[in-house]
Amino acid sequence: MSKKLYETTIDYVDKKGSGRAVVWRDTGQVNPKKLKLTIPQTIPNEKVEVHVDGEGKRWIKTDYTKILESSAERVTPDCPHFDLCGGCVWQHWSYDGQLKEKTRYVKEMVKNNGFDPVLVEETIGVKGEPYRYRNKMEFTFSKEGHLGLHEQGNWRKIIPLETCLIAGKEMVDYAMEVQQWANDFHLSGYDKDEHSGLLRHLMVRQSFYTGEVMLGLFASEAPTGELEEAKAALIERVEANCPNVKSLMWFENKDWGDRTQAEEQYILSGRDFIYDEMFGFKYRLWFDTFFQTNPKQAETLVNLAIEMAQPKPTEKMIDLFCGVGTFSLPFAEKVGELAGIEIVETSIESAKRNALDNAIHNTTFLAKDARHGIDQILESFGIPELLLLDPPRSGAGGKVMRRIGRAKPERIVYVSCNPETFASDITELVPFGYELQKVQPVDMFPHTPHVETVALLTRI
Repeated sequence: MSKKLYETTIDYVDKKGSGRAVVWRDTGQVNPKKLKLTIPQTIPNEKVEVHVDGEGKRWIKTDYTKILESSAERVTPDCPHFDLCGGCVWQHWSYDGQLKEKTRYVKEMVKNNGFDPVLVEETIGVKGEPYRYRNKMEFTFSKEGHLGLHEQGNWRKIIPLETCLIAGKEMVDYAMEVQQWANDFHLSGYDKDEHSGLLRHLMVRQSFYTGEVMLGLFASEAPTGELEEAKAALIERVEANCPNVKSLMWFENKDWGDRTQAEEQYILSGRDFIYDEMFGFKYRLWFDTFFQTNPKQAETLVNLAIEMAQPKPTEKMIDLFCGVGTFSLPFAEKVGELAGIEIVETSIESAKRNALDNAIHNTTFLAKDARHGIDQILESFGIPELLLLDPPRSGAGGKVMRRIGRAKPERIVYVSCNPETFASDITELVPFGYELQKVQPVDMFPHTPHVETVALLTRI
C-alpha cells in the first residue's frame, strides 16, 4: 500500500500526551475526506510532515517525518531512550510548556462541566530539575531476559534500559545489579504470548527520606529446587553491592495477567517492608502499598489540602479512599476525630499500624467500599464538618458523590489524579448546595500528561 505525504499543524495534545491533527484526503470525488492523525512527540501549533498509509481508515497513529515549523517550547530530550521508551512522553517539551499545558487541560475539564475556569490556579511544578522524582519503578523483563520498560504504545515489546532519568539513580543502579545477576545465570524472561519463562518484573522502591530500598523480583516459579543456587547468588550480590536494600523479596506469580501480583512471597533478605516518611510521619510500605510516587510533591498536596480545609481541633473529619493514611495522619493532628474509609483491607491494616507508630490515637479506620462505608461511619461517628476524598483515576462516581452531598459536611476537599473524572464528580454536589471555591493543579509526574489537583468545595 502506497504512502502519501501530508503537511499538517498540531491542534492539541490528547490525554496520552500525543499531538492530534487533521488532514484532508483527496479521494478523487467532489468532497475530500477528513483523516484524523495521532502524532507522538509533537507540540501544539507545530507544523509537521507525515507519511500516511491506510487509505480506508479515518484515524491513524503515525510518527512525523520532518518538523517544518518548530515550537519555541521544543527542547532536546535528555534521556537516550526517549524516542522508544514509554516511561515518559514529553521530554521534547520544555518544562514551562508542560506546566502551561496541564493548567490549560484542567481549566478545560472544569469549564466543560459548567464551572468557572478562573477558579483554576497555575500548576505548581517541581522545584529544581524535573528529574529523579519517582520513588517506585516497575521494570519488566523481555522474553530474551532484558530488563526495561515497555515501548511507547506496545505492551509486548520491552526497551532494554541503561538508565532512567525519572527514577532515583540508586534505584537504577540496583536494578542493573539484578539484570547482571540474571545474565550470569542465563535466566529466561517471561514470554507473554507463550506464558513461559521465569523472570517477569522487578519492582524497585526507595524512600527519599530514609534511603531504604525494596527490591521485589516477580517470577513464574518459587526460588526453590534448581533455583536455589541462583537465589543464594542474588542474596550475596545484593548484600555486597546494594547497601541500602532493607527488603529483598521474591514473588511467585503464575497468573497470565501482566501485573505485579503474587500468589506466594518469599523474604530473601531483610524485612517484608521498608520505612518511609512524609510530612514528619513514618510509614511502613509493603510491595503492594499505594503511596504517592513523588514524595516531595506529595507533601505539597498535603500542605494544600490542609490550607484549603482549615481543620479545627473541635471538628470531626472523614478521609474517604484513605489508603495507608497519607492524608489521615497529618489531618488527625489538627482535628478532634478522624475516620478513614478504604476498600483494600491490607491498606486499612497499614493505616492502623501507621497511626500507632506515630502515636496518633484519635482515628478510626474502616475496610469497606466508599458508599457503604460512609453510611456505617455516619451512623457511629455523626456528621463531619470536613470530608476529604482522594479516589482512584476512575473517580468516586455519582452514587458516592450524592451520598457525600446528602451527608452535608461543611467543607469538602477533593484530591484527584484525573481532572476529567474530578470535574464530572463535583457536578453531583451542586444540587446539594455546594460551590467550587478553588482548584490547584500540582505536577506530580513531569514529562507525562498526568496532573494532580486539590480542590475546595463549601456548602452555601
